[in-house]
Amino acid sequence: MPLTINSFKGDYAFLSNFFPAPTIHDGILYNCSEGAYAAAKSMDLMERIKFITLNGAQSKKLGQVIKCREDWKEVRVKVMCAVVLDKFERNPALRKLLIDTGDTMLIEGNYWHDTFWGVCNGVGTNHLGIILMEVREMLK
Repeated sequence: MPLTINSFKGDYAFLSNFFPAPTIHDGILYNCSEGAYAAAKSMDLMERIKFITLNGAQSKKLGQVIKCREDWKEVRVKVMCAVVLDKFERNPALRKLLIDTGDTMLIEGNYWHDTFWGVCNGVGTNHLGIILMEVREMLK
């Protein structure tokens, strides 16, 4: 196992929120954790339902144009924690893969300049990687 996983692609694609894995948030089942996360940006049930059948890329795109709830910046990390935890609790094969990463540092390395959830060009807070490592510890 490498000391650091810094790309959620290939063998580590399962770490990505775009990876197809049934995920429930607020009682609604989505195709992937990206859908659950993006839907949570809205408090409107009719808006959330639009994300149910979308894949990760479609969810991200729609999530960028919906009207966000007023407290989104304050709750987004908490929402991501809940979504990621559900993804790995609900999907035993993925849970095993996550646990099997051991104590490896998980970094959501990217080229699209997401320095909040990940790291781009060595810069970023890596909130998604940190959440994944916290969830891994909880599930061990």
